[in-house]
Amino acid sequence: MKSVFLVAALFPILFSCKQKEDKKVMEVERSTAENIAHSNGIEHWQNVTELEFTFNVNRDTTHFERSWVWKPKTDDVVMISGKDTVAYNRQSMDSIAIKADKAFINDKYWLLAPFQLVWDTSATPSEPSVAEAPISKKQLHKITLTYPDDGGYTPGDAYDFFYDDDFIIQEWNYRKGNSETPTMSTTWENYKDYNGLHIATAHNRPDADWKLYFSNIKVKN
Repeated sequence: MKSVFLVAALFPILFSCKQKEDKKVMEVERSTAENIAHSNGIEHWQNVTELEFTFNVNRDTTHFERSWVWKPKTDDVVMISGKDTVAYNRQSMDSIAIKADKAFINDKYWLLAPFQLVWDTSATPSEPSVAEAPISKKQLHKITLTYPDDGGYTPGDAYDFFYDDDFIIQEWNYRKGNSETPTMSTTWENYKDYNGLHIATAHNRPDADWKLYFSNIKVKN
């Protein structure tokens, strides 16, 4: 009886160790960009039929917001900003749609940057390193994504992602035109789960009265 009990007691421990070992093997087989994307639930993206969110920015005493409804399987997008509503399909755009789409790409990037690391195949990821994070000054892992000098709405830009041991982004730098010094540095905070998607819903700057955050996030499968 004691032997049976001992085996039963050891089984959960051995199973847990096996899971951790399998996870480490999968992480090694993936690239750093893929590990970050998977830590944020990219494997669940294939189930998403509609994504709704509101992009908010508080700056000093002002507030700005615009809302989006995106159907990724058909690329239909609706933008609601103030009294204006623009509906378009990303596969067929006129000048009005292009203007709205520039805003959509910006807002979507803030929301889903961990996924953009693997979606944006034209961009070049760096080798991972360890570096001092710009805000907390902690030693974190770092990977840089650099966009080509032509194509896209903001060619030549670069982003430095600072992430922890679990491949969760904690801070980042945006460097316009791949400038040597950051154009903007913000935190990645208040992560929440939406049908398996792990999303940072708030970003702050320590050097300004400024906050970017998301509200009304709805993920439909």
